[in-house]
Amino acid sequence: MEVKSPLRIALIAGGVSAEREVSLKGARQIRAALKRLGYDVQEFDPQTDLARLVKEAYRLDCALLVLHGPFGEDGRMQGFLDMIGLPYQGSGVLGSAIAMDKHLAKTIYAANGIPTPGWRLLTRPVEEDDLQAIIESLGLPLMVKPKTQGSSIGMGIARDVDGLKALVESAFEWDDELIVEEFIQGRELSVGILEDFGDWTLPPIEIIPGDQYEFFDYEAKYSPGATQEVCPAPVDPDIDARARDLAKRAHSALGLSDYSRTDMLLTEDGSLLVIETNTIPGMTETSLLPQEAAVAGLGFDSLIDHLVKLAMKKRRAF
Repeated sequence: MEVKSPLRIALIAGGVSAEREVSLKGARQIRAALKRLGYDVQEFDPQTDLARLVKEAYRLDCALLVLHGPFGEDGRMQGFLDMIGLPYQGSGVLGSAIAMDKHLAKTIYAANGIPTPGWRLLTRPVEEDDLQAIIESLGLPLMVKPKTQGSSIGMGIARDVDGLKALVESAFEWDDELIVEEFIQGRELSVGILEDFGDWTLPPIEIIPGDQYEFFDYEAKYSPGATQEVCPAPVDPDIDARARDLAKRAHSALGLSDYSRTDMLLTEDGSLLVIETNTIPGMTETSLLPQEAAVAGLGFDSLIDHLVKLAMKKRRAF
């Protein structure tokens, strides 16, 4: 009887974005899970190992991407893997690029009837009249966000015109374009999509940053104990169903594949507004999507195994 060799998985993590350390942290837990599952794991860091990955691609069965931010989550790495014939989990070039671009993603939400806070795109040079016009249109306070960064990097809340000027100047250090968005007071929910599992939706999770945080910023995301996360979110069944529907609609409208996580706000009057959709959600055992999957009955190792199977479905001959 022939004994099959274990699948050879390229675990791709690290990279060059501001979220490098987040990527490496997630990769450590995924590596351990892959080894428990019996896979042959080969590790590659795009910062140093792209030539080696090209050279060894023919010996690998698929890749697991644990990259966040530019050059990892924005379609460029996906295109690179397509070129060398290595299948991977998650969305392809177009969906990844659109979802990473906050302006394009929100434009697509709006075109598909998916509610999202009002916003304006800012490019250099920015005059004071431009900022005053935005304030008159959207009101105060306002969220300032680099257009293509994740993990709340470069974000802040402006409560007056001087604060808006300062935040815009700071955010331009991270990106050449920004979005200025209505600040919506509400409870933050997140809903994962996992294709080929149940109805594809995972239970909503509620994110409750500590009182010292104005919003779910980088420190609130990654400092132990800074944020309380409750899954399933304590919301009425109607809100649960609407949140799942919005996540599924966002996943479809953006042209995404395999899995995603959509963040949204629940306002006091029961409205839901989509903030953004993540194409490579954080994947430590305590990250949001794995917590949701666990509540749905899919433990961390089983979740990673499911992602490998989704990647392998894309394998094709070259």
